[in-house]
Amino acid sequence: MPRIQLLRFDHAPALLAFERANRAYFAASVADRGDRYFADFDERHAALMAEQATGACFFHVLVDDVGDVVGRVNLVDVADGSAELGYRIAERATGRGLATAAVREARGLAVAQYGLTALRAVTTLDNAGSRAVLARTGFVPTGDVDLDGRPGLSFVCDLLVETV
Repeated sequence: MPRIQLLRFDHAPALLAFERANRAYFAASVADRGDRYFADFDERHAALMAEQATGACFFHVLVDDVGDVVGRVNLVDVADGSAELGYRIAERATGRGLATAAVREARGLAVAQYGLTALRAVTTLDNAGSRAVLARTGFVPTGDVDLDGRPGLSFVCDLLVETV
């Protein structure tokens, strides 16, 4: 079973391969990263590593047994004991419970290693899979949001409350 790892410099090649292989799949549910993301990937990766070093964000990759990145789980905008959760799973790895397992693992890290007490998340209304993952991992809806012109929901998770 893949496990999440805190993003490192040496993850760059596998992370770039993951993003390229899943670009069209991700663009169906979230805004496309654009060609510049791929053209400037090394600089972007270095910037993420510098940002992570400040403690403002914690970027994670979900790595399988052969070293391929099959997902990302990020905690961004860390402030006042909370952060925003974002995640994406490779198309070839969906439907196996990896997102749920990875979010649960990130919840544990958020409390034990990063000292957080709450997480926030958003998803579009038409992303039933993401809404299900959030519900299974202790997130509760808090209101309607607009995500790049698409209707969505915001969620919050109290990390001090146990979930199953």
